[in-house]
Amino acid sequence: MTPLVRNSGPPRLARISRCVSFSASHRLHSKSLSDEENRALFGKCNNPNGHGHNYKVEVTVRGKIDPVTGMVMNLTDLKDYMEEAIMEPLDHKNLDKDVPYFMDTVSTTENVAVFIWENLQKRCPQGMLYKVKVYETDKNAVVYKGEGAT
Repeated sequence: MTPLVRNSGPPRLARISRCVSFSASHRLHSKSLSDEENRALFGKCNNPNGHGHNYKVEVTVRGKIDPVTGMVMNLTDLKDYMEEAIMEPLDHKNLDKDVPYFMDTVSTTENVAVFIWENLQKRCPQGMLYKVKVYETDKNAVVYKGEGAT
């Protein structure tokens, strides 16, 4: 039996989101600043031994609702992209020591969001990635939508 396809009217657009959580440690420290400047700027987050977070990441994609499948994207595909782009490189890692991206980039939540965006961009169908929201704590979150990206 052929599925009923709605062909009238404008395409329906939707956004879908999926969340994952990962644990990682890091130290906020800029190689461009002196040790004293780092301590003054980052405070206890500049602890030489680092500190950890249980990060929560919400990824949103957008697109047309397929009239046959009724989906913007198969959530199983999004789950797989997030596993490869977020969980594998970041979960239970020391960001500064285990993730090459952060060896020369301060591992702020802003830069974690950019890292995740760039990794997802390589996997998601072109133009579908809409937003990456990274919660460092229950009270602090960063939203990145690719602005300023090359």
